Amino acid sequence: MNYYVLKYQLQENYLKDRGKYRTEHLNLAKETAQTGTLVLAGAMDDPADEALLIFKAADDAAAKTFAEKDPYVKNGLVKEWSVRKWNVAVGDTH
Repeated sequence: MNYYVLKYQLQENYLKDRGKYRTEHLNLAKETAQTGTLVLAGAMDDPADEALLIFKAADDAAAKTFAEKDPYVKNGLVKEWSVRKWNVAVGDTH
């Protein structure tokens, strides 16, 4: 298994407008976490201009699919997103 980082660049209105989509976004995150592919997720603080979601999977498809389904992305709260493989050097890699 590999690790992948889904990185969101957030719009300036993210904190103000996310409430409309938050329940749906969190439900998607919880469902994905239950499959074991989404390991960690959250927005950066002060400023809340980025979010990182860490996936553990054979390839980057789970991370890309998550972004494509995410109501934050679909409703314009995310300026852009990218997925990159993350080569973990230290930590729980099982």
